[in-house]
Amino acid sequence: MGKKYFAANDTRYTQNLADYAVNIKYKDIPKEVIERVKMLTLHTLGVALAARPIELSESAVKVAEAVSGGTAEESSVWLGGKKLSMAAAAFANGTLADMLDWEDCAWAGHPNAGAIPAAMAVAEGMRKDGKAYIEAVAAGLEVYQRVSMAVQPADDFDHNQGWALGNWQIFAASTAAAKLMGLTKEQMNKTFGMSVLYAKMPSNLQQATMSNAYHYEYGITAQNGIIAAMCAEKGVVNLTDCFDIPYAYCEQLTKEADRSWLNRGMEDTYYLMDILVKHWPANMWVQTPLEIVNLLVEENNINAEEIEEIIVNPPTQYRMHFAEEGFDSLMEAQFSIPYVIAASLLDPKPGPNWYTEEKFRDPKLLEYGRKVKAGPDKEHTLLECFHIYQNGSHPEKTVTIRMKDGTLYEKTQMTHKGHPLDMLTREEFCGLFRREASFAMTSEQAERLIDFVLNLENIEDVSEIHNLLVL
Repeated sequence: MGKKYFAANDTRYTQNLADYAVNIKYKDIPKEVIERVKMLTLHTLGVALAARPIELSESAVKVAEAVSGGTAEESSVWLGGKKLSMAAAAFANGTLADMLDWEDCAWAGHPNAGAIPAAMAVAEGMRKDGKAYIEAVAAGLEVYQRVSMAVQPADDFDHNQGWALGNWQIFAASTAAAKLMGLTKEQMNKTFGMSVLYAKMPSNLQQATMSNAYHYEYGITAQNGIIAAMCAEKGVVNLTDCFDIPYAYCEQLTKEADRSWLNRGMEDTYYLMDILVKHWPANMWVQTPLEIVNLLVEENNINAEEIEEIIVNPPTQYRMHFAEEGFDSLMEAQFSIPYVIAASLLDPKPGPNWYTEEKFRDPKLLEYGRKVKAGPDKEHTLLECFHIYQNGSHPEKTVTIRMKDGTLYEKTQMTHKGHPLDMLTREEFCGLFRREASFAMTSEQAERLIDFVLNLENIEDVSEIHNLLVL
């Protein structure tokens, strides 16, 4: 290990975590965890394909093409199959994976928009087999879960200061990349250090502006994760034990760092099983009220024109906003409970069709959106919501639909489909993927991709995916 000019704590948290990531082997991963890695892969591919009609998706691919360096034609962009360098392909695919805010949500972010684009790019570029890919994704997600929980903010955290969700995202990508590159345990330790140097600064800028640029964060972290692993592989001196050195990482994010999370559950726990999969293309805290509205409408054959009002109780902090004159960005719409409920009433089939420029100012959508109102109970704060989720549950919501004739329909729900307590079945994952992929490819192509993912452990060369992506 290198010299320490600032004393590290008398621990081995960083090296223990590096050892753990390197030691993960396919033969030791439980069958249900392997299955979940496959399903997370399928869903992440699907939501990226569904992003094809969104204008920013084309922009992301063009940026990736412009910055593609090193050896070209290594790894495929999921939209269209064009080959770029591994890092550039990860940038494009990571951005696409978050474009519709449809991927996943762990206790503190969206790790599969980093782990899966990075792992797929490196596995394809280095012609690794499917078992190596599964190992890498598992390692990336397990490291991410532990790091993110070690640095969660204290209870008196002011959300306006800028939450670090985009910061620890890089560890999902860098660990997966380093794993596939065959880095040693010391190199994995240094990969964590390089990830600290490349990690995004906590900021409230995207929350304050609701800019589409938010989706680029995920592409950047997927790309930088690969670069971090490459730097560690090519050789850097010192730069070890980033999680042990005070103020090297943990204390920069929270005044109450809990390093015990870094090495927790290594013997028998796969925290990736606690990752939530979004059932709908919307922010995590929009999922439950949206799910309830859809169930009530379906179960009671409700005509949206006859709805007087929709009450969401309790409301959620920063999620009840409504733009009377229309919406300006993807993020602004995706984070609005009124907007997304209105979009689903207009068109119950989810996808990019909810987020067109026309829909942002559609008079009928805005009319429906005005009917969605906050209930009387004290709103759930975002930090409270995450604490509830981290403790294994989910914020409970009650939705009441009052019709113009006075009829009331009401339902209370805590977890929605895709929550770890109500996970999608394989058949449901495949059905959702077919919907997602329909925006980018034929049904025959989608079925070939499904078959590829369901049989990953038998794939000898992940680069076979390229032929399945070329349109």
